[in-house]
Amino acid sequence: MNNPTLDISIIFGVVFGFLGSLIAYLITYKEWVHHYPTKKEPKRIALQTAIFAFIFFLLVSILLGLFYKP
Repeated sequence: MNNPTLDISIIFGVVFGFLGSLIAYLITYKEWVHHYPTKKEPKRIALQTAIFAFIFFLLVSILLGLFYKP
């Protein structure tokens, strides 16, 4: 099925998902690094947050692409 709206929304989802996950990683790492003596645990927590943010933005954009009818 050829759906140009879905194609565009997936591209937007990947781009904004990447940007959102990068910002989420930086903010989370900056906040959690003060609570641990080593940097290993804050990096793990920040990576989990970044992955969740990327998946969230990608899924929201895919859903919008699927249900948007111009």
